[in-house]
Amino acid sequence: MKPAPFAYSTPARLVAACAAIGLLAACGGRERPTSELPTAQVNAIGVNAYLWRAALETVSFAPLASADSSGGIVVTDWYANPSNPDERVKLAITILDQQLRADALRVSASRQVRQSGTWVEAPVQAATVQKLEDIILTEARDLRRKALSS
Repeated sequence: MKPAPFAYSTPARLVAACAAIGLLAACGGRERPTSELPTAQVNAIGVNAYLWRAALETVSFAPLASADSSGGIVVTDWYANPSNPDERVKLAITILDQQLRADALRVSASRQVRQSGTWVEAPVQAATVQKLEDIILTEARDLRRKALSS
């Protein structure tokens, strides 16, 4: 009669199980990922996913000229508000980090006004750029909060 495979005695099983547990324990480090680890860092894009999504949603009113998720750059084409067709703006948003932080975001804007049928550069108020940054950061935080609560 042939013994069944894995027909070990109880002490042999106990030794084998302890050895397997020991090997598995040796594979892992002491640090364990926490739920606080932003899911934005585990993605296919090179920047914070919450900032990326918030930036795209914030400038969705304007046509996109370029969007590079690896580099974290969103550039809109010129946009003229239908209620004020003699003024147009172009936005560039750069996400600089994988962390959701205020200094990981940079917004720049260009503004032109039409004078005698020609577009002329005009100044952009610093408060306008700051307001856009605040809107994007607030939206990104809301997206993160929603993701962590579900």
